Amino acid sequence: MKPKKARQREFGFVNWGGKRRGAGRKPKGERAGVSHRRRARLDAQHPVLLTMRVAAELPNLRRDATHEVVRRAIAEVSERGDFQVLVYSVQTNHVHLVVEARSSDALARGMNALGARIAKRLNKLWRRSGQVFPDRFHSRALKTPRECRIALIYVLQNARKHGSWRAKMPDVYSSGPLFDGWTSRVDGRAGSRRSRTSASRAPGC
Repeated sequence: MKPKKARQREFGFVNWGGKRRGAGRKPKGERAGVSHRRRARLDAQHPVLLTMRVAAELPNLRRDATHEVVRRAIAEVSERGDFQVLVYSVQTNHVHLVVEARSSDALARGMNALGARIAKRLNKLWRRSGQVFPDRFHSRALKTPRECRIALIYVLQNARKHGSWRAKMPDVYSSGPLFDGWTSRVDGRAGSRRSRTSASRAPGC
């Protein structure tokens, strides 16, 4: 019986150093993570639709105390000269926003500041430590008036889509009560104490 010919074992390295296939942090939880590829350069004239998703085990965000944390952080970060949140809505485990930023760097800085403020304050509220936003925010530039309109509807009516808001008035866990672009008149006083922010106008797309 002839002995088997020995084979050299292959380890699958692409090269010495640099990026390797399969390297890097893997997505956690039920949903795949947002790609870590370099984001496209942002044109300052295009608003951006963004989604920030919290870790799966965290409490419902649609509560007065948690919404106030998000609302205050948005108002503070929107005072920056190069970044502003125009509209937002808070859902059970994520936040939708439409923002304007002067550049890709301004967008990244603004979102980092917003995420850090929200995470720190929610951890304090919930008396916990650890990650609040385990993944990158998802972004999409709005390049046409039609895309802007669809994004506004998507954000401000998102709670109806999820079945968590059925009242005739705009969702109080959003900037909807103060939004000035409704086709019919909306009483901004309804829920204004909980929703007051600079995010109340339609984007200039």
